[in-house]
Amino acid sequence: MLTTAVSFISYGILTKLIQMQSEIAGIAVANVISWICAVLFAFVTNKLWVFESRTGGVKAVLSELWKFVAARLLTGALEWLGVPFLVYIGLNQTILGVKGMLSKLTVSVAVVILNYVFSKIFVFKKKKTE
Repeated sequence: MLTTAVSFISYGILTKLIQMQSEIAGIAVANVISWICAVLFAFVTNKLWVFESRTGGVKAVLSELWKFVAARLLTGALEWLGVPFLVYIGLNQTILGVKGMLSKLTVSVAVVILNYVFSKIFVFKKKKTE
């Protein structure tokens, strides 16, 4: 939930700050930057509180980070392409004064579900102890 808030707040601010000749291009750029902010925030919160991963050492943390970023790149591609595509096909309704927010919301629901599944199964999986 907080990661989504980071994504939405940074997206809203960036859509106001980034002015491009093409409105869709500006939305796409704002969306990518908001994704990066959200992924960095999400790694820390997911590692420490959601999945309570207590891996030690730089190598283990970097391994988790790599898998986390790889999974988020997959869902990020869905978001990067999905939001501008939905805006392009007409889902460009303004919510809270932000153009394209309905597209952002629609894609985000799918992304949140996939992110949880990927993190649970591939990134922060618990090692079985005997």
